[in-house]
Amino acid sequence: MQTTLTVVDSGLSKYLRDVRAMPMLTAEEEYMLSKRWLEHEDTDAAHRLVTSHLRFVAKIALGYRHYGLPVADLISEGNIGLMRAVKKFDPERGVRLATYAMWWIKAALNEFVLNSWSMVRMGTLAAHKKLFFNLRRIKAKLSIMDQGDLSPTNVSAIATELDVPESDVVDMNRRMVARDTSLNVPVGESGIEIQNLIVDATPNQETVYAKTEEMDRGQDLIAQALVHLDDRERDIFVQRRLTDQPPTLEELGARFGVSRERIRQIEAKAFAKVQQVVLAGFLPNPASA
Repeated sequence: MQTTLTVVDSGLSKYLRDVRAMPMLTAEEEYMLSKRWLEHEDTDAAHRLVTSHLRFVAKIALGYRHYGLPVADLISEGNIGLMRAVKKFDPERGVRLATYAMWWIKAALNEFVLNSWSMVRMGTLAAHKKLFFNLRRIKAKLSIMDQGDLSPTNVSAIATELDVPESDVVDMNRRMVARDTSLNVPVGESGIEIQNLIVDATPNQETVYAKTEEMDRGQDLIAQALVHLDDRERDIFVQRRLTDQPPTLEELGARFGVSRERIRQIEAKAFAKVQQVVLAGFLPNPASA
């Protein structure tokens, strides 16, 4: 499925007028078009599904304009999220495409804002993202939008509301305040540059090496543990625990000719065997202590 959904600033007003003029789909039309794409990869059907929801993307994207990024770029990124949603949408789920696509559109916009906001990595943890996208809202509520560093009282209040460490609030606020400022600009009368106040979140080489060693050790132990499983246990364990998109218990039950509960029991038994081998490999040997 390919379609040109890039928006340029010079034609933004015209684009918004055009998408508002595109016809909306009834529930029945949306269902039939979705079935045609899902079952036959009908690109014409997919195109109609996408174009009928472009005004929906624009509405969501406009809600992100306060981050200082070009609205045209925001809409283009939101359109990419919409296309991903259309590719994966199943009309049998009983929800409209707009409801399903909203999460894909917002996910695309969130990633774009995070990647574009600063040269300094904001972090990829869910807590970091939550802090980033809510800090501005809470500062506005507290009427402290124009402040630089936050007071200890405000830091504590924000950290409590978002359930994050106070140090994360201080760090994120400094990054957001410094976004449009040179990293070499001195802060106050101290002469300290902004870049010296930004914590490098990159793990050091020793930590990276230790984690790599631990991961390799774990993979070796899992490989050893699989030898102790019979063919059916090994197959079920690998399918359920070591694949990106594990099959359901029902699917494996149909494959092996047993009940869903029996598959669950075999998986639990296999996991216990593997866990025993892995834990034994990581725990110190009492005889060598």
